[in-house]
Amino acid sequence: MTIKVVAISGSIRSGSYNSGLLRAAIEVAKESLQGIEVEFVEISHLPMLNTDLEGPGTFPHDVEAFRKKILEADSILFASPEYNYSVSAPLKNAIDWAGRPPNVWGDKAAAIVSAGGGFGGGRSHYHLRQIGIYIDLHFINKPEFFLNVFQPPAKFDNDGNLTDAATKEKLEEVLLALQAFSLRLKGN
Repeated sequence: MTIKVVAISGSIRSGSYNSGLLRAAIEVAKESLQGIEVEFVEISHLPMLNTDLEGPGTFPHDVEAFRKKILEADSILFASPEYNYSVSAPLKNAIDWAGRPPNVWGDKAAAIVSAGGGFGGGRSHYHLRQIGIYIDLHFINKPEFFLNVFQPPAKFDNDGNLTDAATKEKLEEVLLALQAFSLRLKGN
């Protein structure tokens, strides 16, 4: 069975290190792993959550397309930057749109990776896990992945692409754990 993973970056900045982690995860899955497909799903085009934009049982077109991707996925890989000790506004907005009734996050496995300074975005993980409780996401506990991008050696090139082999190995460990947990939740 192939596990379909939707990869969502909470950073909409061009050259984002968090988006770079997800591009690397897609590459790692294609080159090194069997039974797992990772697809990057963009959130920058989603309107800010406003229930006035909802119709009877409908959402704006971009929101409907996003919700469909989440619904069809087996699991979610978040790359969550840390903004003011929490998740970014674009990520929270996307989570809220997909959590509108009917919630399309429910009973999916999820993992979090992050890149940044200091704690490497780690505090955002705690808030994302708290959010996940209400929307019925089930996060893997280990391995944890926080990457301080400012500690030598350089981890990314000038375009935000991950170049560090050791970090790619850690990403592979996260993907393997996510795959195993997804299969377990599905009863396989």
